[in-house]
Amino acid sequence: MTFRSHRIASAPRTPRLALAMSTALLLTASLAACSPGGAGDASAAEQPANNTAASTVTITDNHGEVEVPVAPERVVALDNTAFDTLSEWGIELVAAPKGVMGSAWPGYTEDESVLDVGNHREPNLEMIVAAEPDLIIGGYRFGDHYAEIKKQNPDAVVIEIAPRDGEEQFSELKRQTEILGQVFDHEDEAAELNSELDTAIADAQANYPAGETVMAVNTSAGQIGYIAPGVGRALGPVFGALDLTPALEVEGATSDHQGDDISVEAIADSNPEWIFALDRDAAFAPEDREAGSAPANELIRNAEALKQVPAVTNDRVVVLDSNFYLTEGIQAYTALFNQISEAFAAA
Repeated sequence: MTFRSHRIASAPRTPRLALAMSTALLLTASLAACSPGGAGDASAAEQPANNTAASTVTITDNHGEVEVPVAPERVVALDNTAFDTLSEWGIELVAAPKGVMGSAWPGYTEDESVLDVGNHREPNLEMIVAAEPDLIIGGYRFGDHYAEIKKQNPDAVVIEIAPRDGEEQFSELKRQTEILGQVFDHEDEAAELNSELDTAIADAQANYPAGETVMAVNTSAGQIGYIAPGVGRALGPVFGALDLTPALEVEGATSDHQGDDISVEAIADSNPEWIFALDRDAAFAPEDREAGSAPANELIRNAEALKQVPAVTNDRVVVLDSNFYLTEGIQAYTALFNQISEAFAAA
């Protein structure tokens, strides 16, 4: 490489002067190329920003503080309450429990590259190992398998962030969403989801005809079960959030997903002005519904004991979205509160 074409001075050059000038020019060129703003390496200017980006974040899951990789590349998710958020944000999965996902998330269940962990009763935990995950979002229906999953996947981070028992359901869902936002670098979107839930709850509260009684029921295989205010599955937490007046409160009621063993006659005797219904079989195709099952709306309206209760005669039966039993995440509850708010407003 020669610099003789650069006319530094018009005076004659001595060999020693030419050598010195060449050395100086080479040094200048070298410094310019190494400079963060130099044209010699355009990617160098970008490198510091990439190097300073956080590669992990410390979150508090259901077991304590955990250091989690930010935007992990290989993710296994087992928690149904998180699937809507992960799907909405375009998060790819390497394994999922397709046996408990129904048809709610075809982008995951129909993707053959997503390994199938099965269902929580008889899970194929080896599929998690085979997926070689960086992050495993466990918990919810898979909570009983937490220790085994951690043991089998020592190189992966395992977290559980589903709503915790004994805690307020909707604060827990917002906590879960906030954590997912931190982990997947979608904090603004997480804040928006939380805000939408708050707005939906506030609107339903404002539209509720104060004092009107509400009954929550669970339908499956042709049976109508009682869902207890406060503790019952899916609809129980709605009572507290909206300060609803229960049509019936039973001592010792449980959160059993089948509903408590309360007769339809006892439900009718409580004379509810509103009935909210969770159809457990609705997420499945007609041929897969449990024997003797019928859609919740049909089952309730055709029940002889319920035909004269105000909720039925005044057309105030609110049936949850067909996939609610599978989803139960922040989007599902936001949609439910909006549905309830609209029903209250129209009454």
